[in-house]
Amino acid sequence: MRCGFVSLVGRPNVGKSTLLNTILGMKLAITSNVSGTTRNIIQGIYNDDNSQIVFVDTPGIHKPSNKLGNLLNKKAYNNTEGVDVILFLVDISKGFGRGDQFILDRIKDKEIPVILLLNKIDQVKNKENLLGQIDELRKLHDFKEIIPISASKNDNVDVLIDCVKKYLPEQDAIYSEEELTNVTTRFIMAEFVREKVLELTHDEIPHTVTCYVENYEEDDKVVHIQVLIVVDRDNIKKIIIGKQGSMLKEVGTRARKDMEEFLGKKVFLETYVKTLKNWRDQERYFVELGLKDEDE
Repeated sequence: MRCGFVSLVGRPNVGKSTLLNTILGMKLAITSNVSGTTRNIIQGIYNDDNSQIVFVDTPGIHKPSNKLGNLLNKKAYNNTEGVDVILFLVDISKGFGRGDQFILDRIKDKEIPVILLLNKIDQVKNKENLLGQIDELRKLHDFKEIIPISASKNDNVDVLIDCVKKYLPEQDAIYSEEELTNVTTRFIMAEFVREKVLELTHDEIPHTVTCYVENYEEDDKVVHIQVLIVVDRDNIKKIIIGKQGSMLKEVGTRARKDMEEFLGKKVFLETYVKTLKNWRDQERYFVELGLKDEDE
């Protein structure tokens, strides 16, 4: 069978996590319109009758403004090494820009097949221009394939999977069929909460919030979860809590729905908000918050 590792790379908010979720048919990586939503390396394992593909979702590569940004870029670059295929995602509704070229310059010399994915074709008003754009993009690099897709609409995703298989080695499965991902359930639960915070607060707190599970207890019928929401300023804490706790309550209600769907059990969720001044520039917090391994 065909088995291997495939890295998803691209600028922030080009649809890498949405594509991963679409391929797996389940919500594993959180999504939002906020740049830099993905912070951890998430592996999603796809299986069918003749292949196993380990898709590696990486943080969006961007110009960093703090130590957290530097860490995320390092993670993304490191996960283009030792893989069998690189999927380079571009938001084609916005065109190929300087940020895309910045990433291409860093992956084009690797001896790894690169497939260019033109994502969000559902948002392109004039489809006739696509062929011309593809011709221009072919001149930039010897891409193995150029595939227009819509991750959110599941357009051409099956074509993408068939193309990827051609570049994978023939070998035994790397993981058992029961394994779905490299991240823990606790991590996924914390990410569900962070997604809802981003969803409800929009542009007010783009990168200043993170979440982690302080306590997780499970029995046959119910899961008890306590999640700490960490921000770097007291005024952001007030926004998340909301008037008489209304915002925090709505965050919990929405996150609990995703948790129950993922776990298949009733969830009792408690959420708290804490201020850690300038946590994004203090590496000692990165391990505690699950953003960095102790040996990194």
